[in-house]
Amino acid sequence: KQILPACVEKNIRVTANAGGVNVEGCAEAVRGVARELGLSGKFRIGLVTGDDIMDRLDEMLSRGIELRNMDTEEPLSTVRDHIQSANVYLGAWPMVEALNQGARIVITGRATDTGLTLAPIIHEFGWKEDEWDKLSAGTIAGHIIECGAQSSGGNCQYDWRNIPDLTNVGFPIVEAEPDGTFVVTKHEGTGGRVSVPTIKEQLLYEMGDPHEYLTPDCVADFTSINLEDAGQDRVRVHGIKGRPATEFLKVSISYTAGYKAVGTLVYSWPDAYDKAQAADKILRGRLERLGLSFDKILTEYVGANATHGHLAGEPSPDLAEVQLRVGVRGSDRKAVERFTKEIAPLILTGPPGVTGFAGGRPKVEEIVAYWPALIPKSEIEPRVEVREA
Repeated sequence: KQILPACVEKNIRVTANAGGVNVEGCAEAVRGVARELGLSGKFRIGLVTGDDIMDRLDEMLSRGIELRNMDTEEPLSTVRDHIQSANVYLGAWPMVEALNQGARIVITGRATDTGLTLAPIIHEFGWKEDEWDKLSAGTIAGHIIECGAQSSGGNCQYDWRNIPDLTNVGFPIVEAEPDGTFVVTKHEGTGGRVSVPTIKEQLLYEMGDPHEYLTPDCVADFTSINLEDAGQDRVRVHGIKGRPATEFLKVSISYTAGYKAVGTLVYSWPDAYDKAQAADKILRGRLERLGLSFDKILTEYVGANATHGHLAGEPSPDLAEVQLRVGVRGSDRKAVERFTKEIAPLILTGPPGVTGFAGGRPKVEEIVAYWPALIPKSEIEPRVEVREA
């Protein structure tokens, strides 16, 4: 509602994976805003679908497409009865088609973050499907800005104390060129910083093999990237190389995987860490006495070693406070519920100097787990529809 009038007036295109699991509903919501603002019929909306394969799973499994978990190698059949959603990551080209048909706003379901940036660049410059270096450059441009201000000063370790005005942080902008080079910058007068270090840190985000950054559109080589300081809050990116994409697409599958609950208490000086350890031992003993079993019990000592684990070394005996954080996970909801009733009793029947319980009893949550898999591209037919707003 805030930006639509400006988009229409200035012919600004928008690509968004805002459709989630209901692209049609999102498009209708945009049309509703257009009607409210008197902009109906003044622009076109593109809908990209075909990512949802939920209703095809059984047929695929029957043909031997096992959709094995990329991490565990287990076949999808092991969790078939618990699946809630299954969506393929589509790339840039269906969005390009919508833009080429005149869509001002393109709405997709599941799509790669990088594709949202690559698509308008392809549309603007007319890049071909086999220009792998250029496609890889556009992909890396998308990777740099996909997390917003994380590349313009947010969550940046380098010189973090001196990054200015994160209260009014500016978000990154890509100024792309037809040859695949681009500059990353931000609006003048905003906070944050765009620099070679901020871009480097973002490039490492979710990085596997830097030689092979796999997308539906190409395989980008992150080791070929050149970064140059191009002035205040400007970084030039060039020299990027790439190769043809693989014959597979990634599938994001969600499934129910039991229940969990997390309880916390804070133990204060003196002997904060020792108290927290003692409380955990007492809690586990009581759970065992009750005959409760879980798939996993995880204990963390926040403020002592929860982040760095054994690398943190032995905690100081003079810690001011330590938060005991205990979580359980299991298929038996009643067992998880019983665990939640054992946290509060520790306040009066456990070690002294405890606080941090004002939030009340822990809540039981159903677990929706993630199942990554690969599917042959030949199985997927993206659909593009462009309609008047």
